[in-house]
Amino acid sequence: MTAPTGPGAGREVSPEHALRRLELTVVRRLDGLLHGQHQGLVPGAGSEIGDSRVYVPGEDDVRRMDWSVTARTTIPHVRDLVADRELETWVLADLSPSMDFGTAAMEKRDLVVAAVAAMGFLTSRIGDRFGAYVIHGDQVHRLPARTGRPAMYALLQTLLDAPRGMPAPGPTRLAEAIQLLGAARRKRGLRVIVSDFLDLGRGGDPGAEREWERPLRRLVARHQVLAVEVIDPRELDLPDVGLVALTDPETGRTREIHLSPKIRRDYAEAAAAQREATRLALRRCGAGHLVLRTDRDWVYDIAQYTLRHRRTAHLAGRHPTRRAGA
Repeated sequence: MTAPTGPGAGREVSPEHALRRLELTVVRRLDGLLHGQHQGLVPGAGSEIGDSRVYVPGEDDVRRMDWSVTARTTIPHVRDLVADRELETWVLADLSPSMDFGTAAMEKRDLVVAAVAAMGFLTSRIGDRFGAYVIHGDQVHRLPARTGRPAMYALLQTLLDAPRGMPAPGPTRLAEAIQLLGAARRKRGLRVIVSDFLDLGRGGDPGAEREWERPLRRLVARHQVLAVEVIDPRELDLPDVGLVALTDPETGRTREIHLSPKIRRDYAEAAAAQREATRLALRRCGAGHLVLRTDRDWVYDIAQYTLRHRRTAHLAGRHPTRRAGA
């Protein structure tokens, strides 16, 4: 599969045309994978079938009788219904200076917009709401949750129009943004964090706890959370080009370095250790983890992750302890 055109490539045409092309890319190739199918979190009147339980005369509607379980157990059972609830999705989009970088099909920032669009277009149904928090410069901006495609287009347009190259006075405020994300809305739903997670642990130790781990654990305790890690291949290894000038996008500091074999090897090892530490930290927190790369087909990677997730959920649902009357 070849990588589709990213939102950054669409800057040569009108922004509206670029967004519509992005929507077509997402919907045509992922439609049906992420759509709806979200159930309520509490039992009640609705259309989704829940678990079977023993029939209570005078209280239960006989029209909900579960005849198959009743026949197996010789005890009358009824099916509970799961209340339908609208899904409220909030995404945290990292547009810090480190995202203004890319050496492959697109920049990391464009991949962030693509990931937000995929989650927005494919988790929305009638009545569902989608909002965002955006890390940009030294501020965390809130875009209110709204329903409908026009609101989604407006949100994505805001992300595309965000100025580039805005220096931040310090490290990316990911921990603070996650805290705001958790405190904003108490209603349970889906929370998506799209970032490169390029930070070291406390004291500069890659294996130490990240500052964002504790707020992320609190977020996972109440919501379904997906962490989307955005990577460029040059962040994993360096080319054999001799003397180069490297600039830190967060601070603006520049340093000339001769890329000897030893430096390239040490860099690759340090980058691999940092990424592995991030993976373990997200796993400790209990968040889902999806990796998107600027040199890969991001639509294919989202589809593969979604299929694995659904397959795992399906197998968990078939566990004998979850089936009444079995």
